[in-house]
Amino acid sequence: MQQASVSSGKVSVCVELPPADSEVVPGVLWGAVEAFPTPAYWAYQVLARRVENRSVRYRLGNSLREELGACLLGGHGIPAPVGVAAFEHLRTRGAFDKTAPEASTLQVWLSEPLAVADRWVRYRFARQKARYLAQALQQLDEINPADSSGRALRDSLLALPGVGYKTASWIARNWLDADDVAILDIHILRAGVVGGFLDPELTVERHYQALEEQFLSFSEGLGVRASELDAVIWLEMASAPRSVQSVLSGLPDGRFKSKHISPRRAENRRSNTDQLALLA
Repeated sequence: MQQASVSSGKVSVCVELPPADSEVVPGVLWGAVEAFPTPAYWAYQVLARRVENRSVRYRLGNSLREELGACLLGGHGIPAPVGVAAFEHLRTRGAFDKTAPEASTLQVWLSEPLAVADRWVRYRFARQKARYLAQALQQLDEINPADSSGRALRDSLLALPGVGYKTASWIARNWLDADDVAILDIHILRAGVVGGFLDPELTVERHYQALEEQFLSFSEGLGVRASELDAVIWLEMASAPRSVQSVLSGLPDGRFKSKHISPRRAENRRSNTDQLALLA
C-alpha cells in the first residue's frame, strides 16, 4: 500500500492507496501518489479536498434556467471571468425569469461592457449566444428535470440550440450533482491521455460518449465521485501551466502542445472554486 497524509488544522488524516504497480482499470497503473499526474495523485487530491473541506460547489444558478444560462455563456473560447460576468449581468437584467427575452434584447445586454476584475471587457459572440440562449430558454420548459438522472437530463438538453454534449453534461452535473456524466474539455483530455485512462485516438467531437465511459470507469476504479474527479483534474490542469507543459512535452505526437497556457490566464482561474462550474 501507499500512504500519504492530509493535514487540516490540528488533525492529520492518513490516506492509504493501492500499490503503484497495481491496476486502477485494465492497463492503467495507479502510479506513485506524489507523481503528477498519476491516478494515485488524482485520487489523493480528491480525498485531500474532502478532508480540508475544500470540495467544489458546482451549482451556480437558483433555477435550471439560470444554470442553462451560466453554462451556455461560458466555455468555448470565453474566458471564465468573462462568462461569469456575462451570466451575472444577464441575471440582474431578469434574463432568466419565467418569460424569456427576445434574442435582440439579449444581444443588446450582452453587448454592454462587463466589469471583470479591474477592467471593462466585451463579451465575444454576443449575437450568436443571444440567439442560442433565447431559443434554449423558450424550449427549456418542455424538459422536466424532476427525478431525472444526470444522463437523462443531459440527453434531453442536447435538443436545445447551441447545447452540445459538453455544455449539456455541464448543466446536468451542476444542477443534479450528477456522477453519471463527464465534462470533457482540453484539460481533462490532456490528463487522460498522459495518465493513460483516455484513448488518445478518440476526440470529443466524434467520440464523446466513448470517452465519457472511459472517464466514468476510471473514477469508479479510483473509488471517487466522477463529478469531484472532473472538477479537481480541471482545476489542477488549468492552474499549473508549467507542470502541465512539462508533462505534455513528453507526448510523442504533440497533439496538445499548440494549446499554450499562459501563467496570467491560469492565475485568473486558480483560486475561485465557487466559479468552477463555469470554468470547464
